[in-house]
Amino acid sequence: MKKRLSLCFALLLATGFLFSAHAYEATTGPTGVLKYEKGKAFEGYTLFSPTTNCKTTYLIDMEGNVVHKWESEYNPALHSILLPNGNLLRAGALPQKNELGYIGLGGVGGIIEEFDWSGKKVWEYKLYSPGKEYQHHTFDRMPNGNTMILAWEYKSKAEGIAKGRDPKTLPEKPIMQRGKPHDGFWVDFVREVDKNGRTVWEWHAWDHIGKGPKKLDINYKLPEPVGLTYPNYDWSHFNAAWYLPKTDQVLLNSRNFAEFYLVNHKTGEIEYRWGNPSAYGAGKAPSWYDNGGQKVFGTHCPVLLENGNILLFDNGSERPEGNRSAAVEVNPKTGEIVWEYEAKHSASFYSYRQGAVQRLPNGNTLITSTHGGHLIEVTPDKKVVWDFVNPIYAGKGKCVASEDDAFAIKDHMNATTNMIHRAYRYGPDYPGLKGKDLSKKVPLVDGCPYFFKDYGSK
Repeated sequence: MKKRLSLCFALLLATGFLFSAHAYEATTGPTGVLKYEKGKAFEGYTLFSPTTNCKTTYLIDMEGNVVHKWESEYNPALHSILLPNGNLLRAGALPQKNELGYIGLGGVGGIIEEFDWSGKKVWEYKLYSPGKEYQHHTFDRMPNGNTMILAWEYKSKAEGIAKGRDPKTLPEKPIMQRGKPHDGFWVDFVREVDKNGRTVWEWHAWDHIGKGPKKLDINYKLPEPVGLTYPNYDWSHFNAAWYLPKTDQVLLNSRNFAEFYLVNHKTGEIEYRWGNPSAYGAGKAPSWYDNGGQKVFGTHCPVLLENGNILLFDNGSERPEGNRSAAVEVNPKTGEIVWEYEAKHSASFYSYRQGAVQRLPNGNTLITSTHGGHLIEVTPDKKVVWDFVNPIYAGKGKCVASEDDAFAIKDHMNATTNMIHRAYRYGPDYPGLKGKDLSKKVPLVDGCPYFFKDYGSK
């Protein structure tokens, strides 16, 4: 079987049928490492957690071999990180019962787990109270050992109106999403807990509602077609929370507002924001085929770089001038985009929702294009030097994926069942890998050809 697959790929390459152009569309395609340019890619190990029906977190080498893995009793919600002590920190999705208080929003989790290298759970924190509050999307382990956690809290429709929301902009009847009726607001907040699970700090978007650049406008509303709850009750939809020790700030991101924020850790004040001036009454709002003053659309995963710039993932979805995703580097001092990577064709790189970026030590950028389970590493001059398609589809390994491995549009637009929310590359000298045995390599999926060995030199 392996020889037959290798022969098929070789024939496709020889005929120029596969990858004959910069982008291509196909109902069937190979998985695993598709391209690997030694000497140009940053050598290391890539950590990722498939998000669909998979409770395993994998650490793979540059050729796509598994060198280590961890098991949890929960699906991820939505990603994992490798700590400097070699432990795995991940968010898990607690099972939700279809009862009063059930939340059907994307990204919901409920528990943060820490596992040692052997797979033993050494710490956990649950942030899950039906009808009241839920952990979602992300977390951050701080230098002092505390953990910063992003979550939602419930506010009733009446509370939202009392806070200033125009009742005419809200639906008369509850909105159904994933079988759950929504008739109240799920508002973002951030909680910092110590190793004993004690809350030592919180920041609530609800406390910063108002007008102007230091406030969040509760009447800022996405167009209805963007989603069922986005324009109404999943109002701010944050997806990132990082602590910045050098400035004692917290870096937050709103998918709906299409902005990132720098928040003072002591005062809670929003000190800087970038991405969409129209969200606070400044600049030109987007319109038909006109981006207006909005810079990015549906952002995820802003990270602070050593040069002081912010690197982020721009989904580019619902973008008036055309859907396309990009990795974007912004200079906060000038507000200007100083570097950007986008594919020449959206069929090569586009994630309707989610996504992540990581600036690697050699200056390359690792990009997670979530909806295709697609990881790419690009150089500063925008050349792809490592290309990987996750072969784990809904918990099952596949050497070749087909259209049947995609979600139906009504369930999850432009997404396949091998999604990866965020991936991280760690160099061999990373402290968390010191003294670890990474010599035992096994394929992610048995019997699959190493496609990059044929394609990588093309």
